[in-house]
Amino acid sequence: MNWKEITVGFALTGSHCTFEEVMPQIQRFVDAGAKVIPIVSNTIMTTDTRFGTSENWLKQLKDITGNDIISSIVEAEPLGPSKLLDVMVIAPCTGNTTSKLANAMTESPVLMAAKAQMRNGRPLVLAISTNDGLGLNAMNVGKLLITKNIYFVPYGQDAPTAKPNSLVARMDLIMETCEAALSGKQLQPMIIERFNY
Repeated sequence: MNWKEITVGFALTGSHCTFEEVMPQIQRFVDAGAKVIPIVSNTIMTTDTRFGTSENWLKQLKDITGNDIISSIVEAEPLGPSKLLDVMVIAPCTGNTTSKLANAMTESPVLMAAKAQMRNGRPLVLAISTNDGLGLNAMNVGKLLITKNIYFVPYGQDAPTAKPNSLVARMDLIMETCEAALSGKQLQPMIIERFNY
């Protein structure tokens, strides 16, 4: 695929433990020649954790993509009329974001960008990372699975004994999922064994 003609919106939400897996995937798009527009949730802008500081993650995003970070609803809204993004990724996509997206709530830059992408009938790729994907959030995952133009990065249980409801995507399959999504296809198999990662 010729990524040099593709603009990717890459959005991050607050599953901080997966950021280390996600950053190399953003670099893959850049290395392939894609233009990557970073988008972050409010949590990324304000929260330091044991996995790193907000300042550090934002700097990495800016350094990798070379583009300004969309960090407010006002900045995300024009993505609809401009039709800037050929494909948009939310990785990691938390249970909180999954729930709000499935129920049409738009209260963060990431959700506004996703709404804009859906408005344009263009692919939205979700790389879920949620402790309740097989719990209360299962119905939201189900709603999104049958929503037109939404595609899932293959996912599975990451710790079935310790956290039996937890689901996490294979972040290393983000680019492949986007390529399939741009052709209107879901990368298969979608449900995989992940607990050995």
